Amino acid sequence: MPSFIYLGIIILAMGGAGAWYYDTTQTKIETLTAYNAELTANVNRLEEVNQKNLENIERMQADFKRQQEQFAAAQASLNEIRQQNNQLRDRLGKHDIGALAAAKPALVERVINGASSKAMRCFEIESGAPLTEEERYAKNAKAFNSECPWIYDDLVARGLLIVPSDTATGENSN
Repeated sequence: MPSFIYLGIIILAMGGAGAWYYDTTQTKIETLTAYNAELTANVNRLEEVNQKNLENIERMQADFKRQQEQFAAAQASLNEIRQQNNQLRDRLGKHDIGALAAAKPALVERVINGASSKAMRCFEIESGAPLTEEERYAKNAKAFNSECPWIYDDLVARGLLIVPSDTATGENSN
């Protein structure tokens, strides 16, 4: 009978070890399942964040490209203004206005007042004022306004003025 007792103790010990193994294994499986669920949720959140980041990068690249285009347009406008300033400096540099004003004050007054009036009209047109009949039917840039002939070319390019087919644009007739 003592061998039955030993055999019973061994069977009980093995049953206890099996139960302990089963419990610890189930606990590990539950823990690993919880970790897996947490990691899966984290991966999903990271994928969402990554997608948003990619969208933001695309938007930023599009914004940057638009800003580059706007900068290039502003630079071209600045270059055009510099060219116009150089033309004006050259025109004014050809004459000694002080000596001419002393010799012929009425003539200089008339010329300066006329040019000032035309220059003010340039500002009005650039600010959106409607064109006069004379401006609307001008055949070239100089006839449009001799102080700002580039506005004529701009209005023609934007389709706001129709150039008669027998005349050229203001660039060729300045």
